[in-house]
Amino acid sequence: MKKSFFPLLPIVILGLLLWQPGLAVSGARNGLILWANVILPTLLPFMLCSGAIVALGGVPLLVRPFFPVLSRLFSMSVSGCYVFLSGLLCGYPMGAKTCSEFLDSQMISPEEGRLLLAVSNHPSPMFLLGYAAAATLPSMTAPLLISVYLPVIPIALAGKYIYHVSLSSLKQPSALNKFSFDESLMNSVETMVKIGGYVMLFSIAAIFIQTLSPLSEKSSSFILGITEITTGIHAVSKSWPSETAGAVLAFITAFGGISGIFQTKSVLKNAGLSIRHYVLWKICHGTLSCGTFILLSQTEALASLLPL
Repeated sequence: MKKSFFPLLPIVILGLLLWQPGLAVSGARNGLILWANVILPTLLPFMLCSGAIVALGGVPLLVRPFFPVLSRLFSMSVSGCYVFLSGLLCGYPMGAKTCSEFLDSQMISPEEGRLLLAVSNHPSPMFLLGYAAAATLPSMTAPLLISVYLPVIPIALAGKYIYHVSLSSLKQPSALNKFSFDESLMNSVETMVKIGGYVMLFSIAAIFIQTLSPLSEKSSSFILGITEITTGIHAVSKSWPSETAGAVLAFITAFGGISGIFQTKSVLKNAGLSIRHYVLWKICHGTLSCGTFILLSQTEALASLLPL
């Protein structure tokens, strides 16, 4: 089946590009503009700073306020805490990239690496507060943030149990022998080029879905969100009623889109981390986020009905 299907797929894609070259050019332009205006200036400085912090031995100092809680709750090492925080604050795919590099450098154990891949790759707060919040009602911002980040706790606890992560496997971080800014810059630029390529490709797919999809507007917007979240966020906010749009947005932002999965796969670098496990965890995360948003909405609605 693979032999018959996979050679056919690029032929179909090539046919679409030749049939609608204008759409392909427009989608590629949208993706490159998004990459140049949003992703590159926000993610590249974080990558460079992260490389310098790790190389100069600044990880213990940076995570010191959070280590007691994270180590006791999730059995994370000092290096694991840094991976977790960088993925939480910097956005896709910074958490996966740092996790892969730390595992390759033996700064974290394989068990902890699997746990961290499940819980350290999220949309950044800047993205949710800026891009996602701008497309929704202001009243949805706080529930959306809670819905995306709160499920990290049960997922981390489940991953700790499934991957048998314990305090006995913790490793101490160490500074690298030397730090080359040029090497760090080239490594970061290489990663950014990969991300830009996937953003461009999936932006082309998004514009084809928007233009040629025979499905309803709601279904098409949901497929857009599953494909590429930046385009999907605006489509969902315009196509779905406000009562349900928030729950759909919570799912697609927590899931990260197929584009996010490909970006994550590109930075793992054969570190022994399973992209299949990652996808399953993201589906669980998206489902929990959707349920959390619905629960918060119902709680808020019930609170508004109660007498003061």
